Amino acid sequence: MVKYRSAIAFILMLIAVTLVSFSGVAEAKTLSYTTTQVEEIQTYTAEVVELRDRLPELATLVEKQNWTFVRNFIHGPLGELRTKMAYISRSLLPGDQVKARDRAKDTFKNLVAIDAAAEKGDYKAAVRSLDKAIKGLDSFLELVPQG
Repeated sequence: MVKYRSAIAFILMLIAVTLVSFSGVAEAKTLSYTTTQVEEIQTYTAEVVELRDRLPELATLVEKQNWTFVRNFIHGPLGELRTKMAYISRSLLPGDQVKARDRAKDTFKNLVAIDAAAEKGDYKAAVRSLDKAIKGLDSFLELVPQG
């Protein structure tokens, strides 16, 4: 009788483990955002969009070749952009996190390139990098869930 109880307990344990493991796969396929997650992401997204909307100011400074103010703008108002984008990236679904991190890195590489071009006074390089930074930021924002 004791052997049967042990065998039955072992079989029930196997069934439970199997059910739990398969339920995780089904859950992984249907991952979605909760309302709270979307609200938190949208809070940070609004701040990133606000900074994105200020990029024409940077374009004006580049156009005027006012290199000191270009660098100040990148390090000043745009200084918080990296932190906000990193938070959004971590808050996205696992499938979008890698894409978001890559797009954020590309955006920052281009901001660094603008800063370097401003230091050298290289107008053409600054314009190219600014265009890439805007496109990179826009592609990053495409990954963000809409409220």
